[in-house]
Amino acid sequence: MEKFEHEYGADQIQVLEGLEAVRKRPGMYIGSVSVRGLHHLVYEIVDNAVDEALAGYCKNIYVKIEPGNIISVEDDGRGIPVDIHPKTGISAAETVYTVLHAGGKFGGDSGYKVSGGLHGVGSSVVNALSQWTEVTIQRDGGIYQMSFEKGKTVKPLEKVGQSDKTGTTVRFLADDTIFETLQYEFEVLENRFREMAFLTKGLRITIEDLREETPKKGDFCYEGGLVSFVEYLNKNKEKLHPSPIYIEKQGDVPVEISIQYTSAYSENIYTFVNNINTLEGGTHLEGFKRALTKVFNDYARSHNILKEKDSNLQGEDIREGITAVVSVKVKEPQFEGQTKTKLGNSEVTGVVQSMVNEALSNFLEENPSVAKAILEKCVSASRAREAARKARELVRRKSALETSTLPGKLADCSSKNAEECEVYIVEGDSAGGSAKQGRDRKFQAILPLWGKMLNVEKSRADKIYNNDKLQPVILAVGAGIGSDFDITKIRYGKVIIMADADVDGAHIRTLLLTFFFRYMRPLIENGNVYLAQPPLYKISKKGMKDLYCYTDEEMEKAIKEIGRDGIGIQRYKGLGEMNPEQLWETTMDPERRVLIKVKLDDAIKADEIFTILMGDEIAPRRQFIEENAKYVKNLDI
Repeated sequence: MEKFEHEYGADQIQVLEGLEAVRKRPGMYIGSVSVRGLHHLVYEIVDNAVDEALAGYCKNIYVKIEPGNIISVEDDGRGIPVDIHPKTGISAAETVYTVLHAGGKFGGDSGYKVSGGLHGVGSSVVNALSQWTEVTIQRDGGIYQMSFEKGKTVKPLEKVGQSDKTGTTVRFLADDTIFETLQYEFEVLENRFREMAFLTKGLRITIEDLREETPKKGDFCYEGGLVSFVEYLNKNKEKLHPSPIYIEKQGDVPVEISIQYTSAYSENIYTFVNNINTLEGGTHLEGFKRALTKVFNDYARSHNILKEKDSNLQGEDIREGITAVVSVKVKEPQFEGQTKTKLGNSEVTGVVQSMVNEALSNFLEENPSVAKAILEKCVSASRAREAARKARELVRRKSALETSTLPGKLADCSSKNAEECEVYIVEGDSAGGSAKQGRDRKFQAILPLWGKMLNVEKSRADKIYNNDKLQPVILAVGAGIGSDFDITKIRYGKVIIMADADVDGAHIRTLLLTFFFRYMRPLIENGNVYLAQPPLYKISKKGMKDLYCYTDEEMEKAIKEIGRDGIGIQRYKGLGEMNPEQLWETTMDPERRVLIKVKLDDAIKADEIFTILMGDEIAPRRQFIEENAKYVKNLDI
């Protein structure tokens, strides 16, 4: 990787403000104090090491989760500057860890050309929110150490030895008085570091979890960069062309893009700015989409694939089945909102658009067989879109209560306030009947479903609109599907999937979640989808009110407390075994029920799992089942 030639010393560390507010309002700096915020601490320190890699000075990053949930991050970059800072009068390293907005990432004369860190606040925020932090720096022929407690210096930087190596090692223990939990999730960190390694060609990131007797380890290094990333994303999909398309452009705004089409019907485009995942897209995505639409339409016209009488292909036709990663490096990125998930720099649109126009046009001309395979799919998608439009208009002309094709009538609630309303999508007729009788009619609606539901992973939108199992779900939610989906029009604030705790119930849950993920994703992203948790057991004893248990552990604990004498244990096979009163009491009463909110923390992982479970490829599904079978409980066969 090309090194950014610029001095990196104390003069490049700029100081903007103090650190007092971080411990009082941690959510302002790391989003939340949940497990997500806890992981954010690790990302901040690793981001600093990745910035050294982006500048061309770091090749290896080693992350350890030590016993006691201590985090260690070691890199072989240049090491944080150790000379005295001209404004603070203390070492630059101590300044970085004790002063908010002190870092080498501000303005054109900073120590970094581009940066993915949180505008330089990362190190000091991690320090402020940790019980203790220890920093070891190797630089300028020496080894230097300093330590802190809750953001305050307890041992200023001092030289403790000699070394001809360079790099920084940070160890910290998050503050349990601030965070809800200190339990790091290895898989979440592993997925994030795999992503980072894909985006920084040749950088090796190793993570090791030493908390258990048998350590877990992930080791990621991809010389192929984004091409390797796309290959990884498509590993369980049928590809339309064997190798991903790769285009790259250096300059003021370096751009890297990799593209590969599959036989799938969904589009998966992931965008990054300075290695930050821009979940809401922005100007780089806009430029990419515009260029994609223009290039394929121009090629189709010039090669007579589209005739004069034919309309142009729409963007959604051209993006059906695409997997793409768009990565740009911007010196001073402007992000919309606090979450840094949408790029706002207007100049990036034109840069990406012109680069893709030229490079992709050349690629298609040089690879006519690939161009033909992709465009055949695009034309097929265009026809399906037109069929879906007609089906959609037909659906729109019917109201939910007038539609004769509903497999079971929607029992609506009396309230029209979406925020307080909830709809239970219930598996089976008997459970639907019990739910209708047991519900609170003011705010709870019931939509019974039964029979085999459509697997949307293998279907286009026109099939979905015409499907008599999914049509009532679309109508009930009331916000459309796909590109037409409008979250502001949802009729219910909670969409609750209530299915039996058996194989069939799990299958129905997966089918519905696949549908929501592929065609109503904002519903999941906005936190509107829930899974009901009916009890697994009812424990009865003379003279005692029935006790319901939701897990095996709860049942065992209850039996220990009650004693085994004279008790009856009923194992529920399905929702239909409960009468309306029991269903209300255990599964629908807001005061007592257990609901699981469906979250979308990692869209890449979710896409992979839905592809494996619901796609065409059998071998990956078998492997997934074999690897995860040991985690399954309460499976009725």
